[in-house]
Amino acid sequence: MPGQTNRRARKLTRADAAALYARLAEARPDPRTELDYVNPFTLVVAVALSAQATDKGVNRATGPLFKIADTPQKMIALGEAGLADHIKTIGLWRNKAKNVIALSQQLVDLHGGEVPHDRAALEALPGVGRKTANVVLAEAFGEATIAVDTHVFRVANRTGLASGKTPDAVEAQLMKITPPDYLHGAHHWLILHGRYVCVARTPKCLVCPVREICTFPQKTGAQPRAAARASAKKRAPSGAKAKKR
Repeated sequence: MPGQTNRRARKLTRADAAALYARLAEARPDPRTELDYVNPFTLVVAVALSAQATDKGVNRATGPLFKIADTPQKMIALGEAGLADHIKTIGLWRNKAKNVIALSQQLVDLHGGEVPHDRAALEALPGVGRKTANVVLAEAFGEATIAVDTHVFRVANRTGLASGKTPDAVEAQLMKITPPDYLHGAHHWLILHGRYVCVARTPKCLVCPVREICTFPQKTGAQPRAAARASAKKRAPSGAKAKKR
């Protein structure tokens, strides 16, 4: 997964984790997925299509698609070729079209055309892995789960919330350290923070709401002026004055 650094962040305490989530919640009081969907089935399809693609790109394709195929039965009737025509702007569209038709058929054959409220059944759908299942369980059924994508993986490792080499390892640690009151919004807070602030190449540490809590050892940018002046004064020997900037 991208976003790893050579120097590891110090692991946050539970109190630190609670403070970090509190700040993320203050910055984004009502976190929501940026994928557009109209029901559990279209949510499954949208999340499956979003692998290695942007939410905006997926939404552009699924807007027209979901107007004509918002159930497994309608998706099957559209067919793989018809679906492909709608999603050709999305990466890996050929394989994704095949999987969406296959998962639609499986929903009809095994679940009466309904999206099952069951992790094992969700993960058994073609093109659906643990991350997608977690998103569906949280969004469609209100379960307290944390889906670990590249953004969540990066933020967790950078901040010190969790340290792991695999998404499953990070998910397990996040579920342990995340306070119960923040579990329902944790995935959205972390993914949005990673998408817009704690970005992959050059994190925007100067405007980060959790800068003081995060233990990332390679924060970007200079100190804000007020903090720099205070630090300079503190370091100045007795009788000496800090230089003005």
